[in-house]
Amino acid sequence: MRIAIYADFVCPWCYIGKRRLERAEALWRGAADRLKGVNLERLWRPFQLNPTMPAEGMERDAYLNWKLGGPERVAFIHDRLAKEGAAEGLRFAFDRIARMPNTLAAHRLVDWAQRRGANGDALAEALFAAYFAEGRDIGDPGELAALASDQGLPGPEIESYLRGAGGLEAMREADVQARARGVNAVPCYVMGDSYALSGAQPPEVFLRMFEFAHDKSAD
Repeated sequence: MRIAIYADFVCPWCYIGKRRLERAEALWRGAADRLKGVNLERLWRPFQLNPTMPAEGMERDAYLNWKLGGPERVAFIHDRLAKEGAAEGLRFAFDRIARMPNTLAAHRLVDWAQRRGANGDALAEALFAAYFAEGRDIGDPGELAALASDQGLPGPEIESYLRGAGGLEAMREADVQARARGVNAVPCYVMGDSYALSGAQPPEVFLRMFEFAHDKSAD
């Protein structure tokens, strides 16, 4: 069964949701015999939280203060995210993040990889970790090419692709189509184009979606 994951790589809840989804898949693999042998395939789909972000991004503290209402509110939300992340084995190094990037290039990278049969999930993990744990600018084609190289992908070819216009309009259109389908926040998970779940839900909620989609497909 395919899970289409609508996410943005600067969304901390998308990173937390990824971990919870992975725990749900582990529960699935340990479920009843009737479920064994049914593979779950993840397909990452683009959604930009900030589609009007300048191509060069902007200073993150200024953006968050504007978006969330000031330093106290930012600190409160960061504290909550740190606790939620720690429960999933994640450490958010918010103090290391200087830029809020435009993520269109990151989405183009994952799309490029998936269309060539590469592991989009591993690349998504690398992007989340680079941004939230290392504070790297995942809007910069050079940084993205380096991340891709670490995953065994051709870095120079990818950097050239990202500095050009390849896939640019396709990703913008995919983002528009996602919103037209009702995806207005991320993370959002869609199974079989029919069953959707929004938010970084607990693993047990994901598991119920898996079971429901599986049973419906068997009817």
